[in-house]
Amino acid sequence: MTLAIEEARRYLQLADDDAAAFRGLLKLPEVKFRLACFHAQQSVEKLMKAVLIFHGIDYQRTHDLHTLASLLLKHGVTPPCSPEELTQLNPFAVTFRYDDTDIPLIQDAVVEKMVDTMRRWAGEVVE
Repeated sequence: MTLAIEEARRYLQLADDDAAAFRGLLKLPEVKFRLACFHAQQSVEKLMKAVLIFHGIDYQRTHDLHTLASLLLKHGVTPPCSPEELTQLNPFAVTFRYDDTDIPLIQDAVVEKMVDTMRRWAGEVVE
């Protein structure tokens, strides 16, 4: 197994950890939605980075899912969610981490489907 495959698989595991945190926090009524979605965003980010690593595509440090998805597309790798769809999670990476408002920009079922869809896809590529 190459170092790139090992690293890509490590990113999948990290993404799974964030997805589990998202699902667990979502069930707790006392936890704000934005906090759960932070982990959803992190999961999707790590899934795309796993695929980038697997394909040997260099990327700059970013939390911008649109940028990562566009980079994949530029290299002929098509994620199952469009850059525009993924952009809906971007505010949870940085903006809402330091904001005490809880603005529902997206439905929890949509976020959950996005995380599941991206995980299946990344798993098919990397594993």
